[in-house]
Amino acid sequence: MKSPKDQAVDFLQLIVSGKIEEAYKKYVSPEFRHHNPYFPGDADSLMQAMKENDRISPNKMVEVKQTIEEGENVMVYSHIKQNPEDLGGAVVHIFRFQKGKIIEMWDIGQPIPEDSPNENGMF
Repeated sequence: MKSPKDQAVDFLQLIVSGKIEEAYKKYVSPEFRHHNPYFPGDADSLMQAMKENDRISPNKMVEVKQTIEEGENVMVYSHIKQNPEDLGGAVVHIFRFQKGKIIEMWDIGQPIPEDSPNENGMF
């Protein structure tokens, strides 16, 4: 069985590749709730938003930069682009697992600026 960290990364990769229903069936608990402020907090509302985003941006890309697992909680720090030419954004997903399934999720994002004075970059 995959660790929660591996499950969280696989979930995100499936979502970005357009396999949204498969990701939900494989990893999401029936009691799932999320904290994205732009959608109602249930699983179906977020799934429909993900499907709509996939229709609009079918060439999304995710590059996982860092993962941290602590007990049932997993943090995934990623570079997500809506298409190959997009600068994209730095995104943190926080997952809470229960009985091997994602029961709760938070996501926070920051767009990557064209010009930044920080020589270290966002990643």
